[in-house]
Amino acid sequence: MYQSFLIKYGEIGVKGKNRFIFENMLMSQITHALKPVDGEFEVRKEQGRIYVQAVSEYDYEETVEALKRVFGIVGFCPVIQVEDEGFDKLSEDVIRYLDQAYSDKHFTFKVNARRARKNYPLDSMEINAALGERILEAFPEVSVNVHEPKVVVSVEIRSQINIYFEEIQGPGGMPVGSNGKAMLLLSGGIDSPVAGYMIAKRGVSLEATYFHAPPYTSERAKQKVVDLASIVARYSGPINLNVVNFTDIQLYIYEQCPHEELTIIMRRYMMKIAEHFAEQSKCLGLITGESIGQVASQTMQSLAATNEACSMPVYRPLIGFDKQEIVEVSEKIGTYETSIQPFEDCCTIFVAKHPVTKPSLSVIKKSETKLAEKIDELVREAIETAEVIKVEA
Repeated sequence: MYQSFLIKYGEIGVKGKNRFIFENMLMSQITHALKPVDGEFEVRKEQGRIYVQAVSEYDYEETVEALKRVFGIVGFCPVIQVEDEGFDKLSEDVIRYLDQAYSDKHFTFKVNARRARKNYPLDSMEINAALGERILEAFPEVSVNVHEPKVVVSVEIRSQINIYFEEIQGPGGMPVGSNGKAMLLLSGGIDSPVAGYMIAKRGVSLEATYFHAPPYTSERAKQKVVDLASIVARYSGPINLNVVNFTDIQLYIYEQCPHEELTIIMRRYMMKIAEHFAEQSKCLGLITGESIGQVASQTMQSLAATNEACSMPVYRPLIGFDKQEIVEVSEKIGTYETSIQPFEDCCTIFVAKHPVTKPSLSVIKKSETKLAEKIDELVREAIETAEVIKVEA
């Protein structure tokens, strides 16, 4: 029944003279999201509205799921477009399509008309009243409820007339790519994929860096991270994943530095390496899944110590979240079940029994002087031998 979808956006509408740039980005993201869907589509802009038009047979459910993942879409409506052939014909069309859409007619409704074309002979209030009366005549079982209707019969009078009965919720946010690019430090845990999703929602495209520690971490742990990146890529688009062999660096830090400082010093070198790849790919910042006080390496003092290791801004979208809030988002976006698979990442292998919770930066830097003999060479080797995997949804 539906050959078109009316796309509704939020923040883009207040972008003033730059609005068309964001609209075009949103259209590009919609086109990309629909590529894997069975069917052919045309995405077009008309009179301040964006439409997705099916130009062949298509899979309705797949299309709906794809549009639900496009950042920038606040909601979208499966819409029927008809020509203006007078109010009587419009009434017949609405009644026919209502009949097809709802086999059970025991529902409440209201009509919500919008007359964007002012030369239409009836105004919005007159359309509401007259069309409501025709629907009541056609279906005696239905009743009007203007405050909490089960069905809203929406009619937009434009060059064509749009008829739709529901609005499907989109993810909101801004089109990916409209706010630059950032480097996500991606682990196999619950937090970092959620952080990537939340930053992508604000229009930031993603690249990612994962620190692998064979033989202490398995190939299955690496595959778990690739799988997580693939789930995030459903929302963000393709992600270049830098897989860094971190084993020799970790072992050297383990041999040379106080064990209570291991996590902080390792995190500092992870930030430095991730920053290298970020600069290489013209990212504007780093993203982590850290939350204040969640673990020893995420106290205010620990975060300050890791921040100092790099010059790029570090974005932490989960900084004020508790664990349950993070879990809820991970369940919503589909990363949770993958994140809890029991394959250890490199961070958990080398955790000290009693890690420092309030590290002094001067003390940490003094400990790092013990690494001077080999650390630069090890970092260079880790960067040069990194594997780059292009991950798609």
